[in-house]
Amino acid sequence: MTLSKYETLRDLNKHISFFHIDDRTFTPYGNIISGYDFQELQTYMEEMEIPQDQNIYIPSVAEMENTTVKERIQTTFYGEMPVQIGYCNGPNSTLNGLEYHKGSEINIAMTDLVLLLGKVQDIHDNSYDSTNIEAFFIPKGTAIELYSTTLHFAPCKVNDEGFKTIVILPAGTNEPLKQDMEKRTQEDKLLFMKNKWLLAHPKRKQLVNKGACAGIRGDNISIFHEKKPQRSIN
Repeated sequence: MTLSKYETLRDLNKHISFFHIDDRTFTPYGNIISGYDFQELQTYMEEMEIPQDQNIYIPSVAEMENTTVKERIQTTFYGEMPVQIGYCNGPNSTLNGLEYHKGSEINIAMTDLVLLLGKVQDIHDNSYDSTNIEAFFIPKGTAIELYSTTLHFAPCKVNDEGFKTIVILPAGTNEPLKQDMEKRTQEDKLLFMKNKWLLAHPKRKQLVNKGACAGIRGDNISIFHEKKPQRSIN
């Protein structure tokens, strides 16, 4: 019997708790979204290339925000709070960091991908143990809500081509902070950008050097996938 892509990935990643997004284990982290037509956004994304050198994240894209579905999501899902729509594409396969926002995030998978998720409640003294992370396979076309208490970061690819995902957030999220703030609480030390609290793995020097709190203990978890066979050149 041929294994499904999910089953194959689960077998390749026995170093981590690995689930399908349909599994009830996802319930504390978020919700699968139905009842919205995201075709306008998906059409914009279809021809977009995936960079192979690094991830690219664009928080706000005018063409994606000038759509009917943006107005509906903003009016109903976010209760008339302003939102932004962008995307994250790339070759990532490693944890590297964990962020959270004060407000739900919507991800729409434009390719099959894996999300590494944790819970804000497991942060203690600005430290998080990566053994708490759980991996979720998200099939192409699936839209999900991530609750504000869900730790997450860039998706992981499940093939050599990389991943593409649409990202919807409260407007202004991930923009630069306007001014230095007095750090009064432990959580204040995690504030990295607007509405973005971030923990980095110490091995992710790019984040640490930019001022991210190096608070993730344990392995910088990677997700493995089947490699395409290399063609021999005669």
